[in-house]
Amino acid sequence: MEVEKPELTLYNTMTQLKEVFKPINPGKIGMYVCGITAYDYSHIGHARAAVSFDLLYRYLRHLGYEVHYVRNFTDVDDKAKKCGEKPLDLSNRFCEEYLLDMTALQCLIPTRQPRVSDHMEHIIKMIEKIIENGCGYAVGGDVFFSVDKSPSYGQLSGQRLDHTQAGKRVAVDSRKRNPADFALWNAAKSGEPSWESPWGPGRPGWHIECSAMSAHYLSPRFDIHGGGADLKFPHHENEIAQTCAACEDSGVNYWLHNGHVTNNNVKMGKSLDNFFTIREITAKYHPLALRHFLMSAQYRSPLNYSVSQLESSSDALYCAYQTLEDLVKYLSPYREEMSGDVGKTQQTAEAKEMIKKVKNALKFINVSISKLKKIQKKQRMSLIVSLVEVEKAVREVLDVLGLLTTLSYDEFLKEMKQKALTRAGIGEEEVLRRIDERKLARKNKDFKRSDQIRELLAAKGIALEDIPGKDTVWRPCTPLSLNPV
Repeated sequence: MEVEKPELTLYNTMTQLKEVFKPINPGKIGMYVCGITAYDYSHIGHARAAVSFDLLYRYLRHLGYEVHYVRNFTDVDDKAKKCGEKPLDLSNRFCEEYLLDMTALQCLIPTRQPRVSDHMEHIIKMIEKIIENGCGYAVGGDVFFSVDKSPSYGQLSGQRLDHTQAGKRVAVDSRKRNPADFALWNAAKSGEPSWESPWGPGRPGWHIECSAMSAHYLSPRFDIHGGGADLKFPHHENEIAQTCAACEDSGVNYWLHNGHVTNNNVKMGKSLDNFFTIREITAKYHPLALRHFLMSAQYRSPLNYSVSQLESSSDALYCAYQTLEDLVKYLSPYREEMSGDVGKTQQTAEAKEMIKKVKNALKFINVSISKLKKIQKKQRMSLIVSLVEVEKAVREVLDVLGLLTTLSYDEFLKEMKQKALTRAGIGEEEVLRRIDERKLARKNKDFKRSDQIRELLAAKGIALEDIPGKDTVWRPCTPLSLNPV
């Protein structure tokens, strides 16, 4: 007998309501997410969509669901002409680059990652079915969908047909029966990739790709369809219309859309040339700091890009891992003492409470570390057991969030420190030289110079910490100029 899953509530764009999630097949979930059009390096707007649905994927699996997650690549595009490269070669190259970015961001590999170029047969068959059902028509090698045949058209986006003006959201074409009709198949044009079809050589319209691939891998009716908010209209609206026209029993139970990443409160996009690629950001910040930033706002809300926000995410992540590294270091002398006891001891009340909030767990660790050497062995063992269980709980939460590093805590911190040095434009040798210079200034009671050195480094995002009875160490911090007054 299957164990009942915890209740999960999702906001459904279709109904504009928060609904208790109930899968079509108990214990199993079909989820389709619109992927990228592969012709260039992906920007952080693409990364937000990927991270948002990766988080959902991770959480559903954490709840015990078997998730069939499909995310496509649109690798059929005409933008390669501008690059002087064969279209499919260009697309294939940037599909691979995207996968490298996803690995860096610790996005799990979807169950399937279909490419449009591999599914022409499924696309053509779906178009044929749409025409057969009287919802599509061919004109001079092109095939259009007749929106007049879709009585519920506009139900997802709220767009009404009389508001769908040709030239704004849809292409102007006098051959269309209705200006809002959209392309299912495009006749071949010089220099563009094309495939043979019953209507002559050409390539599929943008919207039919996802309908055909989601139906092929998940069936025409499945649980969750996701994508960016900008895809609600016309892309997802058209998907609904054409899938319903081709398949009698079709539909998506839950439509989910993530908010945009904005730059100065304007949607980030390549058409506006106001974007930052994932590679540009991860050259200076750890990929997990970028992931943390992308999750820092509710997934449906816009997320405004700012360096200060990235710095805050980087700082928060560093503090979390420094706390875990401190725990490992301080528990080290007690490893032999605690062997055999931890596994036999029930999880303590403190540890159970810490599972709820990582922030409280880290605070608990910091406070408890200072107590370890001051208490008796019997009390110490109880606290040690609590700390070990809290660490497990923190790791579990970090894993679900996709923020659990595969490195040791110490190695991860070194990577973050190296990124901080890159942002500061200095090497660690210079930092250590400054630390020695400051040490000499303090010895000579030149506290003004000592403070100047500290502030100089802090302005670059390098914080100095004087440890009582030990040496001075450094760690990344938000540069002074980015700190709020």
